[in-house]
Amino acid sequence: MEFKSLKNIETSFKQIRFFGIVFVCLCAAIVGYSVWSAYSFAEMQRQKIYVLDGGKSLMLALSQDLSQNRPVEAREHVKRFHELFFTLSPDKSAIESNIRRALFLVDKSAFGYYRDLQEKGYYNRIISGNINQNLQVDSIACNFDSYPYKAVTHARQLIIRESNVTERSLVTRCSLINSVRSDNNPHGFTMEGFEILENRDIRVIDR
Repeated sequence: MEFKSLKNIETSFKQIRFFGIVFVCLCAAIVGYSVWSAYSFAEMQRQKIYVLDGGKSLMLALSQDLSQNRPVEAREHVKRFHELFFTLSPDKSAIESNIRRALFLVDKSAFGYYRDLQEKGYYNRIISGNINQNLQVDSIACNFDSYPYKAVTHARQLIIRESNVTERSLVTRCSLINSVRSDNNPHGFTMEGFEILENRDIRVIDR
């Protein structure tokens, strides 16, 4: 009888120990899940930004990883430079303003092209001939596999005269490096080694 009683006590102790281990594991799992949920919730809240609209109401904005937008910003940076540098109107102040804004986005390599065209009287002929020059960017290929990033741009120039419209093919290439963002350079890139690979007439349309 005494042996049976001891056996029951031992069995009960094993059961208590088993349930104790299960209870501890369950508590650890609940605590771990709670910590993970709290961290995930805090991370999601950090991505939300509340902007005060004129001191009256709050607007919700979402933050995003800066590196995710770099390819888009790079293409927009290159496109913006080409539009400013190659879009010309028969107005000296407008030409100078566009060129000045474009040169903030690039190193001295583009200034060399500007100086050569200026010395050849290209801009004076634009003004005296009442010529408009528009640029349409067709594609911008950026390689982000290596730094500095390589970019090749294919575009079309439309040189609009009173008598005709000349369509010209333009292909350029450059390297992109990261730089400080500013009002004059909002995308934080600088184009280096700007080079015109092709600039030839495709067709002339009489007006």
